[in-house]
Amino acid sequence: MSLHLIEVAPATADQDAVRQVLGTVSSAVSEGSAELIESQVTADHGRVFVIVEAPSAEGLADKVRSALGEAATEVTGPDPVRLVGAELEDIKRLKGSVDYLVEWDIPAEITMEKYLARKKANSPKYAEVPEVSFLRTYVREDTAKCLCFYNAPDEDAVERARQAVGTPFDRLFKLDI
Repeated sequence: MSLHLIEVAPATADQDAVRQVLGTVSSAVSEGSAELIESQVTADHGRVFVIVEAPSAEGLADKVRSALGEAATEVTGPDPVRLVGAELEDIKRLKGSVDYLVEWDIPAEITMEKYLARKKANSPKYAEVPEVSFLRTYVREDTAKCLCFYNAPDEDAVERARQAVGTPFDRLFKLDI
């Protein structure tokens, strides 16, 4: 079984519509012998990030797109991802809230090996920003981008944490739901 990222842009960016999108995605992936591991929604309800565990991604995108129909303007993925900084079993058990998601479009010259070495070397520097808790990262296997999850009092604290570890980011989202 491997992990996959599916991203959805709901057609209607409100909480009720997003709840319906999440229910539809959950049903669609379970029909495809996959398990929804977690979903995160941006505070503006404009983007949904879903992590699923599946034996294969084959047909998964079609099932999700078909099930969502006009409820989504865009569905990307599933893209294989690697979980870094947490254990999958802990994620399955937790279901806790997450405050912020940082998205980084990783430069092409950074391989998975370089990324993991950099992450390992820099992670202790998070201690410089104690008000921020780094929770986990999902890095696409093609290293095109990663999603990092944090609990923090505000966006400025997340930005300070990213500076402390010397890692830029492209997008920062407050999360909801």
